[in-house]
Amino acid sequence: MSEAETGMFAWLENGNHGEMDYMAKHGTKRSRPAELVPGTQRVISVRMNYYPPKAADSWAVINQSEKAFISRYALGRDYHKVLRSRMQKLADRIQNAIGPFNYRVFSDSAPVMEVEWAQKSGLGWRGKHTLLLSRQAGSYFFLGEIYTDLPLPIDESIGTKGSFCGSCTKCIDICPTQAIVAPFEVDARRCISYLTIELKSSIPEPLRPLVGNRIYGCDDCQLVCPWNKFAQATDEEDFHVRDGLDDVTLVELFRWSQETFEARLAGNPIRRIGYQQWLRNIAVGLGNAPYSATIMEVLQARLNDPSAMVREHVQWALEQQHTKKTKTE
Repeated sequence: MSEAETGMFAWLENGNHGEMDYMAKHGTKRSRPAELVPGTQRVISVRMNYYPPKAADSWAVINQSEKAFISRYALGRDYHKVLRSRMQKLADRIQNAIGPFNYRVFSDSAPVMEVEWAQKSGLGWRGKHTLLLSRQAGSYFFLGEIYTDLPLPIDESIGTKGSFCGSCTKCIDICPTQAIVAPFEVDARRCISYLTIELKSSIPEPLRPLVGNRIYGCDDCQLVCPWNKFAQATDEEDFHVRDGLDDVTLVELFRWSQETFEARLAGNPIRRIGYQQWLRNIAVGLGNAPYSATIMEVLQARLNDPSAMVREHVQWALEQQHTKKTKTE
């Protein structure tokens, strides 16, 4: 693990984690499983497809700037709960077969180097966008881990960084904010997924126009990856599209009250960011949309929002809309 651990600390030292303080505070527990869960001898890595069948075409939505693009993993139920439940069933089956054993289940819920363990387990290799890639399933899947004290045989890795990426740089070239600063290195501070989900404060103004209509996450690097022609739609109904979130306008979502937000997104991972961040993100999308009297109207209705952060982004969006209106006159 020395190479991965060294790379992790160098990434943190460069400040690439932005405001994600939790990435740094656990030290070597992230790279040394036995420090996180004493007694751990093996990591069982699993993956689960999430791409929802019948979802509106991603590029079609992204290219209609009055629409809201939501990363395809977040169109259904919160994956943390679904994946943990599945892994618990796996652990129960193992226990029924061999008797009691010690284990802990993780799904993006603890300091775990998910991609590193999945790569070592033979599930795939790390692509230049830092996500795990599989020749059979592309990258549209969640990862999960079971830390255990069972001395299981070790699977053979099928590759390391970029093993089957060749000279391809499509993911690097497509990134709207150029957040993939080098192969296998993402500066989270520029990543739209970070800006719309992890960042709790204002989105830096120079990056706002680059966000476009992506209000929760960003799939661009996956959309252009040649390996995703092998991606498979999920058969897990919990990940199917709910509430029409795959094809909805920014205006419609911006009109949601907090009560509507809480009710419509119950059980959805988007609910975790909270109502203020939701409005902040949509305001940026509205500012980037073509001029519309309706957009101006919904923005003006929130000029006195209780949140200073929301007011700031609404004001910015109104300025963008006003500039566009002026140019058309």
